[in-house]
Amino acid sequence: MRNLPVVTKNLLLANVVVWLLDSLLQRYGVHLVEWFGLMNWSFSAFGGGHASFHLWQPFTYMFMHGGFDHLFCNMFAVLMFGPALEHEWGERKFLLYYLVCGIGAALVQEAVWSLFMPGQLAVTIGASGAVFGILFAFGWLFPDTPLFLLFIPVPIRARVFVIIYAVIELFLGLGNFAGDNVAHFAHLGGLLFGWLLILCWQKGWFKRGIHLASDDREKGERDFSGYHYHPSENN
Repeated sequence: MRNLPVVTKNLLLANVVVWLLDSLLQRYGVHLVEWFGLMNWSFSAFGGGHASFHLWQPFTYMFMHGGFDHLFCNMFAVLMFGPALEHEWGERKFLLYYLVCGIGAALVQEAVWSLFMPGQLAVTIGASGAVFGILFAFGWLFPDTPLFLLFIPVPIRARVFVIIYAVIELFLGLGNFAGDNVAHFAHLGGLLFGWLLILCWQKGWFKRGIHLASDDREKGERDFSGYHYHPSENN
């Protein structure tokens, strides 16, 4: 943890602390998900009672998780890919990207609920939308970096991995299979907003009055030696 860049480290700590607090309060009958999970806004509009949508939920939902396995998978992805992006972009730009992807994922999920589940009770939690945005950005910036997956014995280039993952998510989301309670369209929403934000940066938008590119650090001064990822190994 000492060697992790500051935003990645604090994202990990924030998610773990919120999960521990939520687990503790559940023992006393307090469920934070009712206030901080992402609720279907149309359910509230039709008189949802205590399970109501609140404006802060598109932000807070991404720091909550349903169990240790859910938390572990998302934070493992942040740990693996976050440091490379934070060193490439700088702290503020990486944090902005993470939050935009998470909030964008929430907006897409709300839109899907409004179209296909109007007035029905639905809730989602987790950092998966923001994590999918991180995966997309890594594949965009370091497309030829080989990734090794436990269930595939050969390395897969980052851009190929992102494409395969996106196609699977789209298939599962459209399939709407029985027993599948994963918010697949929220994952795709994180990818969509990550792609849009990167395109905006490439076109030079949002630069006026905002300095985000490098946090006053020259790119050549960033040291990757303490991390698992090394840019020299791209090819």
